[in-house]
Amino acid sequence: MSTEVIAWGTPRAKAVLATTIVGSGMAMLDSTIVNVALPKIGEELQASVAGLQWILDGYLLSLAALILVAGSLGDRYGRRRMFTFGVLWFGAASLLCGLAPTTELLVAARILQGVGGALLTPGSLAILQSTFAREDRSRAIGAWSGLGGIASAIGPLAGGLLVQAGSWRLAFLINVPIAVVCVWMARRFVPESRDEALTGHPNILGSVVGALGLAGLTGALVEAPSRGADPLVVGAGIVGVVGLVAFGVLQVRGHKPLVPPSLFANRTFVLANALTFLMYGALGGVLVLMILQLQTSLHYSPTAAGLAGLPITVIMLVLSARSGRLAQRIGPRAQLVIGPLLVGAGMLLLRNAEPGATYFTGVLPGITVFGLGLATVVAPVTATVLAAAPDRYAGVASGVNNAVARTGSLVAVAALPAVAGLSGKGYADPVVMTEGWQRALLVCAAAAAVGGLLALGTDNGALGQGASGDGVPGSGPADCHACGVEGPPTHVRLAR
Repeated sequence: MSTEVIAWGTPRAKAVLATTIVGSGMAMLDSTIVNVALPKIGEELQASVAGLQWILDGYLLSLAALILVAGSLGDRYGRRRMFTFGVLWFGAASLLCGLAPTTELLVAARILQGVGGALLTPGSLAILQSTFAREDRSRAIGAWSGLGGIASAIGPLAGGLLVQAGSWRLAFLINVPIAVVCVWMARRFVPESRDEALTGHPNILGSVVGALGLAGLTGALVEAPSRGADPLVVGAGIVGVVGLVAFGVLQVRGHKPLVPPSLFANRTFVLANALTFLMYGALGGVLVLMILQLQTSLHYSPTAAGLAGLPITVIMLVLSARSGRLAQRIGPRAQLVIGPLLVGAGMLLLRNAEPGATYFTGVLPGITVFGLGLATVVAPVTATVLAAAPDRYAGVASGVNNAVARTGSLVAVAALPAVAGLSGKGYADPVVMTEGWQRALLVCAAAAAVGGLLALGTDNGALGQGASGDGVPGSGPADCHACGVEGPPTHVRLAR
C-alpha cells in the first residue's frame, strides 16, 4: 500500500490529481481525435474500409486484451512505476503513429498504443485510491472524473482543428509533449505504492491466450468481406475460436485465473455485462460511422463533424452523476431498461442524417435522444456490475466490465461495415455510405433494444441502500461525474 498519505487541498494533492488527469485525459483525447481524423487518414494512405477498421481495432484489441492484467501489474510492481511506463509507452507509440507512412505500419503502431493505454488507464484511479486519505477519496475521484471528462468534450473540436489546420498526423503527435510533461509530473509529485500482500506473478498466459482469441476473431470479421473464405480468413477464425475457448478453460481450471468463474454465478453480473457489451458495441459502431457519414455524405469539415457529437458529452457531464444517484435510490433496473431503448430511438432518428439534411433536423434530434439514453444507463450499469460482485473481486469486476465494453466496440467496428454493405473505398461514396449508414443504425438500434430487454432480469436491489464503491459516500461508480463514452469508468477498490 502507499507509504505516504496526502491530504486534500494541499499543493501536493493538487499535483497528484493533475498528473492522473493529464495521463488518463491523454488517452481519452486520443480516442476522440482519431475518430475525427479517420476520413483524412483513409484519403492520404489510400486505405480501404478494412484498413480503417484495423486502425481502430488494433488499438481496441490490445487494450481489451491487456486491461485485466494491467491493474494487477501496478498493484504488484508499483502503481506510479506502471502508470509512468504506460504513459511513456503511449507517447512513443503515438510518435510512431504520427510518422507511419503506410496503413500497415499505422495499424502496428496503434496496437502498440493500445498496450500503453491498458497500462495507464487503471493506474490513474489506483494512484488516487492509494494516495489520498480515505475521507478525501470521493472528492479526488469526483474531481478526476469531472475534469477528465473535459478531455472527451474538447477532443472532437481539437481533432477537427488539428486535421484542418495541419494534418491527421498531428492527432497523434500531440500526445508526445503531453506524455513528457505527465512523466515529469509523476516522478516529481506522485508517491510510489504497491500492495505488499500480493505474491507471485500475474496471469500473463491468460492475457496472451485471450489476445490471440480476440485477434483471430477480429481478423476473420474484418477480412472476410474482401477475401471471402480463403485460408487466411478461415485460419484466423479457427485461431479466434480456439483461443477464446482456451481462455475460458484457463479461467475455470487455472491456478490464478484473471476472471474468477464464481463471478458468473451471479445472474445480475452476467446480464449487466451482456448489456454493456451490446451498448458499447452499438455505441462504438455508430460514432465511427457517423464521422464518416457527416464528412463524406453531408460534406462537413473535420471540425464540424467533430463538434456534431458534442451534445452527447455535454449531456453526460450534466446528467451522469444525477442518474447514478437516482439508481441508488430507486434501484437500477428501470434505467437499465429505459436507457438502451432511448439509445436505440436516438439511432433511428439519426437515419435522418442524410444528404440535404441540416444539423438541426438531421443530426441534433437523434444525438440528443442518444445522449439522454447514455446518461440514463452508463453509471447505473457500471455500478450494478460492481455491486453484483463480492467485495474482494471489485477490482476484477471493474476490469471485466471495462474489457467487455472495449470488446463490444472491437467486434462492432470489425463486423458492422460488412453488415452495412461497406467495403473497399465505399466509405468515400456518398450514396454507398448513406445506404450503409442507415442499415447500420437499424442493426445497432436492435442491439441496444436487446440489451434493454436483457436488463429486465437484473436484481433491482443490487445496489443496496446507500451503497458506494469505496465505502465513502459519493465515491462509487453510481456517482460518477463524467462516465465515459468510450468505456465505463475503471473503478478500483483496494483491499483494506
